[in-house]
Amino acid sequence: MLWIVDGMNVIGAGGGQSQWWRDRDGAMLALVDLLERWAAEHNEDVVVVFERKPSPPIRSTVIEVAHAPKPKRDAADDEIIRRLKAIPDPHAVMVVTSDRWLAERATVIGAAVIGADSFRGRLQ
Repeated sequence: MLWIVDGMNVIGAGGGQSQWWRDRDGAMLALVDLLERWAAEHNEDVVVVFERKPSPPIRSTVIEVAHAPKPKRDAADDEIIRRLKAIPDPHAVMVVTSDRWLAERATVIGAAVIGADSFRGRLQ
């Protein structure tokens, strides 16, 4: 199965105690690390989508780290929908998000959806 992860949703699901908003790039890097370990352990294909490019860029040989072409509000959601529409069999995709609009659109396209809180629990 292909997992497409709304990165900032999963970071935010980690709770406020981490104060991730003070170091968004560090939070992105930490999420990629968690996703790499989870994907390798469970033999899953994972794409994490962020609203903007991390700085410095994050590279992975285990998962795909992607970002929206132009940073703006809901840019990652738009990128996830664009990617879903390009997949021949969206029924083989699980979208991870807490955004109701994105979840509804992904379901209409044919993907399954899991909430960011539930997925974050799987990572830890």
